[in-house]
Amino acid sequence: MKMKNVLLSTAAAASSLFAIGATAHAATVTVKAGDTVSAIAQQNNTTISAIEKANQLNNVNLIFVGQQLEVNGNASSATTTTQATSTTTTQSSQTTQSAPVAQAQTSTTTSNYSNNSSDSDAKAWIANKESGGSYSATNGQYVGKYQLSASYLGGDYSAANQERVADNYVASRYGSWSNAKAHWLANNWY
Repeated sequence: MKMKNVLLSTAAAASSLFAIGATAHAATVTVKAGDTVSAIAQQNNTTISAIEKANQLNNVNLIFVGQQLEVNGNASSATTTTQATSTTTTQSSQTTQSAPVAQAQTSTTTSNYSNNSSDSDAKAWIANKESGGSYSATNGQYVGKYQLSASYLGGDYSAANQERVADNYVASRYGSWSNAKAHWLANNWY
């Protein structure tokens, strides 16, 4: 009986070492226009959560063209059958939440700000300070109503994209437009 347990323990340890070795090889992916974290995860046989943790992403809906992301190539091979099913379910439920590069879901970002008049006021205040409210304002590498880095906008300077990216940037960096305004007041930038 003891010998059987020792053999089973040894086999389990060896298989876990093999599984760890299979996932330890990290690959790097360069984000292209139109990429999403969910699509990158699917292409590299990993999960959104794994990419988020490996790259310390504050917001999985905000990635940028040219950004380097570390991905694991065999995340599901290291899990048991029941865990693989769970991972697939999690991945497919998160897939619908990911948005294209530098664009967040409008419904997600709108809900954060539309019901809060102080956030709306702070957003308008920042836009006025940054560009006088002009979507076509430029200042070196900074573009548009919210004076975002041109790289954040990915070449799309439309008003709709500027609004989406600004909302996403503020949500991921400050949590709210009111917090962004407080930072602006303290530092003369946000």
